[in-house]
Amino acid sequence: MSRNQVDSGELHIPVADLSRRTQKYREVIDEAIGRVLDRSNFVLGGEVESFEKSFAEYIGTQFCVGVANGTDAIELSLKALGVTSGDRVATVANAGYYASTAIFAIGAEPLYLDVEFKTRNVSANETQRAIRLGVKAIVVTHLYGMAVNEIQEISKLCAEAGVGLLEDCAQAQGAEVNSRKVGTFGDLASFSFYPTKNLGALGDGGAVTTSNEVLASRLKELRIYGWTSKYKVSRFGGRNSRLDEMQASILNVLLPSLDAENQRRREIAESFKSQITKTGLTLPTFDSNEYVGHLFVISSPKREAVREHLDSMGIDTALHYPIPDHKQPIDQSKNGEIELPVSERLCDEVFSIPCYPELNQIEIDRIISAINLVRG
Repeated sequence: MSRNQVDSGELHIPVADLSRRTQKYREVIDEAIGRVLDRSNFVLGGEVESFEKSFAEYIGTQFCVGVANGTDAIELSLKALGVTSGDRVATVANAGYYASTAIFAIGAEPLYLDVEFKTRNVSANETQRAIRLGVKAIVVTHLYGMAVNEIQEISKLCAEAGVGLLEDCAQAQGAEVNSRKVGTFGDLASFSFYPTKNLGALGDGGAVTTSNEVLASRLKELRIYGWTSKYKVSRFGGRNSRLDEMQASILNVLLPSLDAENQRRREIAESFKSQITKTGLTLPTFDSNEYVGHLFVISSPKREAVREHLDSMGIDTALHYPIPDHKQPIDQSKNGEIELPVSERLCDEVFSIPCYPELNQIEIDRIISAINLVRG
């Protein structure tokens, strides 16, 4: 959607503004990059090792393995769980095709699960259905920064059935359920450090957390060609997928601020939740630390009219996500009969408004006022 000129002369509010974050942390980022340049060790050096240790401690797991990006984190995790060509892996269809990309890369087959309208996340009942249908593993996505509130029950169901559980925590870094961080409930958990994430690098980056030493060891081999020692390839399915030293150094200096920034996101989201009074909109439902405000996603059957109104007032919006995985044009031969009514409705109705720690109160008030002035 193109931005229109705002009659009042006020500057537009982007749905994300990385320049503000970069400027805020510029000094420590420069120092971190300088440290890497001084050492001139650019691949799997001390910065990666330090970040892996710190992030594992933050999440509450024994191990963290840095990889090149969040999608690789999903793919390599599934391989570590023993997923191979022909296996079925359950996942949701409203989360941007990232898990599907990883599943198809292995040659496995996705089994799509529907989600709940209020939470936009999968339920324990849907995961039970997947288990009954004989999946090898389940990818549970904590979407938009909202923890799956039944993750503890889902973890128990998977353990009892011998089904691998991978938490996709790309959008939920720091979210908690019962005072326990997401990323600790599954056999493995994948993370993305794409720049717009709550903990974002200045380029691609990802990681996998686990407390299973065997799985951690497999991941370390899979991220370097399947090597068990240098140039000795002993594990099938390996690739070159390593967290970069530069990005690790930046993540190291940003990690200590994550909780404070998540709290600021919650405060902004609480303002939206309490002060947006326009009828016909469905706002996120959240409690305390289960939500870290990665995105503030509204649903409306009149989505395009609302977005056009906000655009005319200088407020950007985005769609996360407009096409469910089973409706993507890449291959309809297998997906044509799949029906996921809630996921399909959400993809037709959801839109994201600006929600990031650097928003100021004037901008927050403008966003609220603009939404409340939507006609119809």
